[in-house]
Amino acid sequence: MARVKQFLHLTALLACTAFYPVGTGWAAEHAAHCTPQHAAALPPALAPWATPSPVSAATQPDGLNAALLTVGKAAQVTLHPTTDIQYSIRPEAPGGKVSSGGLLAFDTPDAGTYRVMLSGRAWLDVVAHGTVTDSTHHQHGPDCSGIGKMVDFTLPAGRQTIQISGSGTPTLEVMVIKVQ
Repeated sequence: MARVKQFLHLTALLACTAFYPVGTGWAAEHAAHCTPQHAAALPPALAPWATPSPVSAATQPDGLNAALLTVGKAAQVTLHPTTDIQYSIRPEAPGGKVSSGGLLAFDTPDAGTYRVMLSGRAWLDVVAHGTVTDSTHHQHGPDCSGIGKMVDFTLPAGRQTIQISGSGTPTLEVMVIKVQ
């Protein structure tokens, strides 16, 4: 029984640190208590995080119709090498030759505050009407949830573009929800 408990603890620890390299501030601070008994119970608005659908990010703006996210639904996004991406606006942190990124689109039915969540470390811009939108709030996701980064943006109604750059992994889970 002790070995089973050790295995479960190690499995939970690995799952919690899969998105945060050991030694980083977040992993060092939070990974020690990520056990099956401490798994995050997500609020209803975040419950879809547990069931992402596959989406391939676009490599240029004219491919965004095929890289469409639905607000309130999670996506497991396949990214592309940075060298293959043509961003609509150069990201502040474009990443190097070995990083990954891509473009995604989502529609906001009305103006308001929307939260974009990522499972791992990457630079995130939201472009609305041809302009990079300033974020209004940043935070980590609930402990042991797999949500590594949550960023809020005040957006108009219409089509928005997410630009992901500088990811150290070729896939990220992404989800957008309306906050206000």
